[in-house]
Amino acid sequence: MHRGSCLCGAVRFEVAGALSAPDACHCSICRKQSGHYFASANVAKDSLTVAGEENVTWYQSSAKVRRGFCSVCGSSLFFDPPHRDWIAIAMGAFDGPTGTHLEMHIFVADKGDYYEIADGLPQNAQ
Repeated sequence: MHRGSCLCGAVRFEVAGALSAPDACHCSICRKQSGHYFASANVAKDSLTVAGEENVTWYQSSAKVRRGFCSVCGSSLFFDPPHRDWIAIAMGAFDGPTGTHLEMHIFVADKGDYYEIADGLPQNAQ
């Protein structure tokens, strides 16, 4: 079981089972939404339980994806493609150790010019 929350605690969640290896998305939308790149792990929607769901506000950031954040403190929490059976959860929202490590970087063709990616992980242009 993995637990996490937003900054203020108005939204709390639990994920049953192991987490997938997270990726780091460098696209301009993720950078604008999170303030940098967005590291997240995909989990099966049926393994996620959310308490304080009434405090999650959803923003439809594209035709295929909505993003969930806490309406009280603004913490970025979820990346949800509603047509899929998984949802991505922000790695920074988990409490305690996750037992995972970044697997890859995606959308690096769109990354900001103010930083370098030098960790040796695979980098996908899109």
